[in-house]
Amino acid sequence: MKRNGLERIVEAFETSFRSHNSALMPYFTLGYPNLKASIEVIRAIAPYSHFLELGVPFSDPIADGPTIQRSTQKALEQGMTSAKCLETVRQLRSDGIDVPILLMGYYNPILAYGERQFVQDAAEAGVDGFIIPDLPLEESITLGSYATQENLAFIHFLAPTSNSSRISRVIERANGFVYMVGLTGVTGARGGMDSDVETIVRQVKAATNIPVAVGFGISSPEQAVATADFADGVIVGSALLTSVDEDAKDITRAPAEFVKSLWDALRRRSQSG
Repeated sequence: MKRNGLERIVEAFETSFRSHNSALMPYFTLGYPNLKASIEVIRAIAPYSHFLELGVPFSDPIADGPTIQRSTQKALEQGMTSAKCLETVRQLRSDGIDVPILLMGYYNPILAYGERQFVQDAAEAGVDGFIIPDLPLEESITLGSYATQENLAFIHFLAPTSNSSRISRVIERANGFVYMVGLTGVTGARGGMDSDVETIVRQVKAATNIPVAVGFGISSPEQAVATADFADGVIVGSALLTSVDEDAKDITRAPAEFVKSLWDALRRRSQSG
């Protein structure tokens, strides 16, 4: 029987939990540095990923730092569109990639495409859920309801500045997992994350069984392992994009080695625990 998006996400977390580990969730921009290369990189990192978070390029990615901004701009210059992103997911599924795929993008392209149609087409292509950083909880009811109708996840955010009331509202609406932003500011590699992150993650985990994944600022195996000590998922994006050498003879080698280093570090942590 074909699993729906929410079932695939639950199953992926259960797989990581059985190995006493956090789920590894790499982010990569679709169409960077070109469509063919992005497909090759995604294929190369998939064996070392519990989830794939794939970026839908947009001209004004307000939550993203310079690295992801550059990748999305280059993808747009290569002619990447929302429709091509969905077609790429369909191709990845036909290639046998079976891990959950989450589309990370912004609201304007979805609105231009048509909310209901975008969700339906995404479900048909093999998408399992959506991460829309510029669509706050209060304004996501319509799009979130379309996702629910297709049994897809709609991921909500918490920040280090979130208060108890905000945490409660996010928990009430959460499905798939909660995305905990590791720092105040935009995406990008950092030396560490805000001190309140672990406290909020533990507060959420005490109140619900919904998994919590942490992203923004994680850029090394050491940081991934430290995050896995309290979070159910580890999201890494900018550092992965930085590993891409556009002039390399084998463009997949460095990103695959980087994601494998995170995968191996998390595996060693679970084995030693």
